[in-house]
Amino acid sequence: MNETRWDRLLLNANLATFAGDAPYGLVEHGAIALHHGRIAWVGRMDTLPDAPDALAAVVESLDGALVTPALVDCHTHLVFGGDRAHEFELRLNGASYEQIAHAGGGIASSVNATRAASEEQLFAQSLPRAQALLADGVTTLEIKSGYGLELETERRMLRVARRLGRELGISVRTSFLGLHALPPEFRDRRGDYVSLVCDAMLPALAAEGLVDAVDAFCEGIGFNREETRRVFERAKQLGLPVKLHAEQLSDQGGAALVAEYRGLSADHLEHLSEAGIEAMASAGTVAVLLPGAFYALRETKLPPVAALREQRVPIAIATDCNPGTSPLLSLRLAAGMACTLFRLTPEEALRGVTANAARALGLHDRGTLAAGQRADLVAWNVRQPAELCYWIGGGLARRVYVAGELVSRRKPSRRSPSAS
Repeated sequence: MNETRWDRLLLNANLATFAGDAPYGLVEHGAIALHHGRIAWVGRMDTLPDAPDALAAVVESLDGALVTPALVDCHTHLVFGGDRAHEFELRLNGASYEQIAHAGGGIASSVNATRAASEEQLFAQSLPRAQALLADGVTTLEIKSGYGLELETERRMLRVARRLGRELGISVRTSFLGLHALPPEFRDRRGDYVSLVCDAMLPALAAEGLVDAVDAFCEGIGFNREETRRVFERAKQLGLPVKLHAEQLSDQGGAALVAEYRGLSADHLEHLSEAGIEAMASAGTVAVLLPGAFYALRETKLPPVAALREQRVPIAIATDCNPGTSPLLSLRLAAGMACTLFRLTPEEALRGVTANAARALGLHDRGTLAAGQRADLVAWNVRQPAELCYWIGGGLARRVYVAGELVSRRKPSRRSPSAS
């Protein structure tokens, strides 16, 4: 041991590292050391190089609690104005998503509400949603624009996304989603709107440092392959990675298109074809499954999980938090839904909200508990990893650390779920 002691040493933990060959990368009776915002050491307590008090400035016992990497929500639309609870009622009375959209609801409804909101109003509405995700163990969060569909509102949305990260001390990655829906003022000028997105909006927002990636909605009620290709080409010129809403309602060949650009991820994927899977596997593009939208829309077409496994396409899970089709504020619940609805194993689902979700954002410094990784981790009020998917709802996060700093503490209840 060198003269510099670790900042913090956590003892008596079950560590789901998601590294190594063991299921979950599980290390029982483990310890994890944090130093200068990074993980300095991980292993069994009986292999520590010295007495705990000699190794770290702060030594804490977790009394057998489960520790995992902090969660990564790699697909959200968290910043928006208003809500669409009335559309929830319409769907329950038989209206389809497409019917609501064609009648002026859907994305267009959220565009109107978001355009009408000031930056402060958007921040005030969005902050509780981000806080809920943080309380659930999320410390890295992707937030898309796409409810402005004109420069100034898109700018406000992305500014709010950046501010949320600063306010909460978490990592926020932004995605510009200009090709989300056709704004009403361009109803008869599709080409002009796509040109506006590619030639004016995206370059301006990228120059202001507000864009980490570029997304699009490639769908029959969204934008076609050639329109999507235009924005991908512009992103490429600007040095920005791409991702795509693909194959949610129909097979438009979007997954193969985003893979052609070696995109970070293709998301939704209920109608994904074998050709799309092969393209994603070849490109290393992550499949992001969104069980919240599947549930809210009462879909019946399952994403091809078995084929994704067979082709070894990495699978991530996200909340898709949005006002219309996935008003979901728990990534842990999304992981449990992926098990129940899509038949993922708990290990697959938990990798999908940690290591694979980080990969879907192009981040390689988090998502596992290993020396050198960011010290973003969660201590849970459970002892075994599968419990995180097993318990439906409830607050299970005991402590949340971001870059080695404790940002959230929740005292365990007198009788935790795992006590029964």
